[in-house]
Amino acid sequence: MNVSLTTRTPPQRWRRPRRGRLWAHWAIAATRVAALALALAACGSLEKDATAKMDADQIYAEAKSEMDVGNWSRARSLLEKIEARFPFTRHAQQAQMEIAYTYYKEGETAEAISAADRFLKLNPNHVNADYVQYLKGLATFDDDLGFLGRAFGQDPSTRDPKAMRDAFDVFKELVSKYPNSRYAADASARMNYLVNALAQSEINIAGFYLRRGAYLAAIARAQIAIRDYQNGSAVRAGLQIMIAAYRALDLPELAADTERVLLLNFPGS
Repeated sequence: MNVSLTTRTPPQRWRRPRRGRLWAHWAIAATRVAALALALAACGSLEKDATAKMDADQIYAEAKSEMDVGNWSRARSLLEKIEARFPFTRHAQQAQMEIAYTYYKEGETAEAISAADRFLKLNPNHVNADYVQYLKGLATFDDDLGFLGRAFGQDPSTRDPKAMRDAFDVFKELVSKYPNSRYAADASARMNYLVNALAQSEINIAGFYLRRGAYLAAIARAQIAIRDYQNGSAVRAGLQIMIAAYRALDLPELAADTERVLLLNFPGS
């Protein structure tokens, strides 16, 4: 009897995939998913940015509309897009100026000063550099006053003298560099205002020392007001403080000499 034998293939033994290969597959898959997510996010952001296909003039027109209604933050966002997308162009320069202005209008004086300084550094010979210098002066003028001071009309002579001197220096630079500027006259007027405020500030300090019995300090500050600020009211007040301080120190001769100067310059005082 013939018996046919069939050969059977032995079953394949299952092998566990190597751990290194598993990690490699997972890493590739994760990278693909991340790339896809980034691509989708980029597409989404482009779709949401209404200015993506606009040119510089169109974006500026949008920013101007926002400024016209006082939406300074939105306007600044649009101006920053112009500067980023169209660098080294007249549009970027205009945007830089307007950014400083939007900060100033929002009362963000430190940011306005910084933006003005940046513009002047990048564009020292720009046709509107005098305007930006003037804007910097306005921001510096208001910097130490703060919101409450502006709202309630704080006496300028009670403000920080350093900030007033800084503002004076900015306006002085404007008048010196651009004597024919349309902003020079107003800058000069503000300089005079600041000189008077600085003089009165010294008088306020001298009066404070006098009331506290610090007579030598009162005399010293009164002399600063008389020497540095040729302001009539400040000179008269300074002389009066010196007379009172000399009398309190029992120095009648100095008091009499100072009183003679007072009467000579301000009869009837």
